[in-house]
Amino acid sequence: MESKANAGKTTLTFHSGILTIGGTVIEVAYEDAHIFFDFGTEFRPELDLKDDNLQTLVDNGLVPEIKDLYDPRLGYVYTGENQKEFTETAVFLSHVHLDHSRMVNYLDPAIPMYTLKESKAILNLLNREGDFLIPSPFEEKNFTRELIGCEANDIIQVGDISVELVPVDHDAYGACALLIRTPDRFITYTGDLRLHGYDRKQTVALCEKAKHTDALIMEGVSISFPEREIDPTEIKVISEEDLIQQLIKIVDENQQRQITFNGYPANVKRFEKIVELAPRTVVLEASMAALLKEVTGCAAYYYYLEDSPTISELDSSLEISYEDLINDNHQYLWQVVDRFTNLQGGGVYIHSDAAPLGDFDPRYAVFLEMLDKQKVEFVRLACSGHAFPEDLAQIIAWIEPKLLIPIHTLKPEKLENPYGKRYLPTRGEKIVL
Repeated sequence: MESKANAGKTTLTFHSGILTIGGTVIEVAYEDAHIFFDFGTEFRPELDLKDDNLQTLVDNGLVPEIKDLYDPRLGYVYTGENQKEFTETAVFLSHVHLDHSRMVNYLDPAIPMYTLKESKAILNLLNREGDFLIPSPFEEKNFTRELIGCEANDIIQVGDISVELVPVDHDAYGACALLIRTPDRFITYTGDLRLHGYDRKQTVALCEKAKHTDALIMEGVSISFPEREIDPTEIKVISEEDLIQQLIKIVDENQQRQITFNGYPANVKRFEKIVELAPRTVVLEASMAALLKEVTGCAAYYYYLEDSPTISELDSSLEISYEDLINDNHQYLWQVVDRFTNLQGGGVYIHSDAAPLGDFDPRYAVFLEMLDKQKVEFVRLACSGHAFPEDLAQIIAWIEPKLLIPIHTLKPEKLENPYGKRYLPTRGEKIVL
């Protein structure tokens, strides 16, 4: 049972997201209220699970055992240690990447979930066909549970816990950090963030707001991996602006070749800049064009794959036929999301943080082999959504936290805190701040 010694004190429980990248679920509790962030799953395709049922995910460690948080209709039975009862609960979503959002439909419908309004819009659009999030077995396939969309810097009160949603620079548009205040502690959760995107100023502003925080719970993706061998298909990119310039160069150097590309759809600012600045007419797959229009107001040319549903929000005068794209080798730069075997031999495909993401995904090698058979040149043009190692150090220097807690990384010990203490939690551990 909950110790009476913890009464009137802030506690942190690290349910998951420790010594791994993704699947972060952390609980902050004070008296009779507690909050959680985020609500995704770990990504382990090598397990080749037979289903995404909640019990299957729990049994394989992709989501944690938690009491009174999951949809009671799922029949999940909590078997962990006895926990105290809380009268107020809320969940916060920092951004839409699946390792932070994939199981939102498994959350108890009675528990409110908060995120920035941009993330709410993107998540609903990405799950338009019901193939992004894990579907609820009790709803229509394309169901996305209700999220409360907040304005930048809105403050939500949950019992004696206040949570401010602060926008940050990330490759998922609408990402935010959380500034969490209890009567005795000030906690900052960075979510995923960086300094080399279009919204660098937002991350800098977060650091100013978080100055001297009692505890900085910080992602450290970029320090997880050793220096890898140079991939001849990958172009070194130092910022989102640099990526666009590199893309323009590729297009300019391949005047009479079919050129296609794909990227991660949540990175709507990258798509917006490609549409704005590319030397050719950019044509997006219809659902991506709809997402871009909804979130940024940018109207782009688009196409439908055969049998794709018509999207009423799109301007019919901007539609380009798929047949025209398949036969083109000079006019269009277009987004390809499927049917890669239809591409012209001798063409160029620009892989810009699209799925499959890399060697850790078994589908990646298969994908490269397929393009090679098609005689389509593969060019990897990527830009990390996570702060570079030197920028992680800079963020820590700006904040000067009293306690640093590295998470969302394989190598938390590489993140140091010259301004105070550091703590390396274990999965499932609970600490009193």
